[in-house]
Amino acid sequence: MSVAALPPVERRIRLSAPLRHPRFLLLMTGTTVSLLGDGVFLIALTWQVYLLSNAPSALSFVGIAISGPQVLFLLLGGAVSDRMDRRGVMLASDLVRGTVLVAIGMLTVTGRLRLSHLYVLGGAYGAASAFFGPAYEAAVPDLVPAQLLVQANSLDQLARPLALALAGPALGGWLIGAWGAGSAFLLDAGTFAFSVAMLVAMGRSPARQGVEVGTFRLAEIADGFRFIRRHVWLWGTFAAATVGYLLFMGPAEVLVPYLVKNSPGGTAGELGLVFAAGGVGALGAALVVGHRGMPRRHITVMYLCWAIATFSVAGYGLATAGWQLMAVSLAFHALETAGTIVWLTAKQRFVPTSLLGRVSSLDWFISISLLPLSFGLAGWAASIFGARTTLVAAGLLGGSVTLAFLFLPGMRSTQLPARRLQAQ
Repeated sequence: MSVAALPPVERRIRLSAPLRHPRFLLLMTGTTVSLLGDGVFLIALTWQVYLLSNAPSALSFVGIAISGPQVLFLLLGGAVSDRMDRRGVMLASDLVRGTVLVAIGMLTVTGRLRLSHLYVLGGAYGAASAFFGPAYEAAVPDLVPAQLLVQANSLDQLARPLALALAGPALGGWLIGAWGAGSAFLLDAGTFAFSVAMLVAMGRSPARQGVEVGTFRLAEIADGFRFIRRHVWLWGTFAAATVGYLLFMGPAEVLVPYLVKNSPGGTAGELGLVFAAGGVGALGAALVVGHRGMPRRHITVMYLCWAIATFSVAGYGLATAGWQLMAVSLAFHALETAGTIVWLTAKQRFVPTSLLGRVSSLDWFISISLLPLSFGLAGWAASIFGARTTLVAAGLLGGSVTLAFLFLPGMRSTQLPARRLQAQ
């Protein structure tokens, strides 16, 4: 099976063009509202954990509890999304996660929430998330034409910072200050209910050509591995993300909230503003990339964006004021988002649609496979070297490793004119 060459860049296509497709509009609407709730959840979770135990190791263990099951179930999630109705897979994932949020919210409101509850319920949340991500990424090419993929991915990366990193954290900080973290968890549960309603409104997905929907074999996961193994731009990027995330993701997720919480006058509202600044940066990046379209040297641009973003993590450790943390967050998320839009579009254009769910799940699986270890090492390193030194080292090492992978032989092969990838 062959995949058509990269379509010509349509730089004048309006960013809103994919929204003319009703099923994509419903999916985007439900996902955006759910992401708003996730932004609220992110602030509520970190703040509540540090209220229960003011130690970086506490948030590290909660991060492990969520990311561990997510990694474990990702390969199954990708295989299921390639052989079953992708809308149904997303629907089941939202139902499970919404139920988990109701349980966490009720435990918090009644004052009975303990770290042990977050370990168990967080594990269920992470396992369900493993099915949504691959199904969503693989569903987008089924909902919009190929020439609109850059705009569709830009809209997704526009909605994520706007809801997840900008409005969500700001709303979460306000809710926690006014009514406590329990109200924030319950609000997130409500956003999952809205997402479920939008998925139901989409109706059943039409049968995909050449795919026997409703059946799958675990052995088919190997087909994704074989395809990835033949293409340096895939396996090399997976490896770069794996090492990069190991070095910087845990420290950034665990130690930035810790710095805010333990700074003079640090509040949930201030933490929300730091996260919201990242949303502003990502929002701007999505608008720019969506307007300009896919760059000719897409792999080079993608790696440069990701490398500089990772180097900027060191800035968290050097910052001495809240506005400086906000500036670093803005820069990091702007560059990270720009690279991610290019990456998503490249996968959707160069990977056969029949393999896209499995390749996406393997992307997630390989890239975040060491994330639980990263969370664990973040708490350990902070206890020995201090939070600020750990963040500086994480940014410098992670950025160097990311940039090095750009120079693997064959990494930039998809930048050649009329490149065609072959799938057996």
